[in-house]
Amino acid sequence: MAEPGRQIVAAGRLLVANPLLPDPNFDRTVVLLLACNADGAVGLVLNRPSETLVGAPLPRWAALAADPPVVFIGGPVQHQAVICLARCAHPSLGDRSEAWKPVTTDIGTLDLEADPDLVGTAFGGVRIFAGYAGWGPGQLEAEMDAGAWWVIDAEAGDAFCEHPGRLWETVLRRQGNNLVLVSYFPDDITAN
Repeated sequence: MAEPGRQIVAAGRLLVANPLLPDPNFDRTVVLLLACNADGAVGLVLNRPSETLVGAPLPRWAALAADPPVVFIGGPVQHQAVICLARCAHPSLGDRSEAWKPVTTDIGTLDLEADPDLVGTAFGGVRIFAGYAGWGPGQLEAEMDAGAWWVIDAEAGDAFCEHPGRLWETVLRRQGNNLVLVSYFPDDITAN
């Protein structure tokens, strides 16, 4: 059971960075948690698109890439590691794919060793991430206690939004509480 006032951290939820977070790797980021347990947590930064088209490193997956069809920077850990996030178009088909590991009912990771022509009909889009965000045991909790992150429920379109550069503000503004005000926090507070 969670402590009173403690935010529940779980796979499928979002971590939204406090704009005062001093780590530039996470400046105004929105992270989808893929896993969270006693060993730590793993997630993907949803709002850091690169300029590299998916077709450059992974031509077989380009046709399934969601807009914008670019590789995203998933976090500061192991940029050579590639993770495919997929939106399941037909949940019954996704359940039958050994390559599919659900994070929510309709979003999960997809093994890039799978044949995109065979699994493509089950998925309504993929997003490719280079690297990921990772925390060791107790590290994320300590950062949350320091006020670095807000844990927020994800909405269906967050992981595949067409305008990822606006995702941080969008997620905060839909909260309807003091986080709406945070969404207007200036990029450079000294210019205020």
